[in-house]
Amino acid sequence: MKKSTILVTAALWLTTGLLPISVQAQDLAPIQLNAPSKTRGCDIMQALQQRQSNRALESTPVNLQDLSDLLWAANGINRPEIGKKTAPSAMNSQDVDIYILNEDGCYRYDALGNTLQPIAKGDQRSLVEGNRPSGAPLILVLTADMSKYRNYKAGDDTNNKHLYEMGALDAGIVSQNISLFCAAAGLGTVPRAGMNKEALKEALKLSPSQVLWLNHPIGKVK
Repeated sequence: MKKSTILVTAALWLTTGLLPISVQAQDLAPIQLNAPSKTRGCDIMQALQQRQSNRALESTPVNLQDLSDLLWAANGINRPEIGKKTAPSAMNSQDVDIYILNEDGCYRYDALGNTLQPIAKGDQRSLVEGNRPSGAPLILVLTADMSKYRNYKAGDDTNNKHLYEMGALDAGIVSQNISLFCAAAGLGTVPRAGMNKEALKEALKLSPSQVLWLNHPIGKVK
């Protein structure tokens, strides 16, 4: 696809507010997210009341504003002057990364740039869904990177056991942020641990220090 065509397509994404449905470019382009809307949704007690697991979702695309707000709520930067996030992490390691899978490809959420950075083209959702498809238009995958800790030692399983456990806790906190935002915004989701981890590590080009923990299908509830 020529550069001009890519620019027109990107403009269409921004004006329609929908994630791209069919990308003909040989390489995926970064997607600029919208500034998060911080006045939307219900209060926290209503969100807790409405939180539930939804396993059957519509395939209708999630609009760009909802996705932008969701990712910021999950693990975005809420104190830009010091670079800290909506989700706490052990020793402020900021070890959790969020990957976004849709029918076009895989992206990584860049909280600092408020963008989706392309990882690989092609629909990889089946690596997460397996034989229990939710029908969701997109899936968030949470990893924790042990190398973000100062005392990480590659190949030292005894030393890294505690860091492994801390990563699990940090991913769980981000997962709850996702669930609460979806409850407040009228979206459906469910936290899941099952996925084809070996194939997904390859598809997402993860480093050996990144551990796959959870995934969240996201969409309108059927």
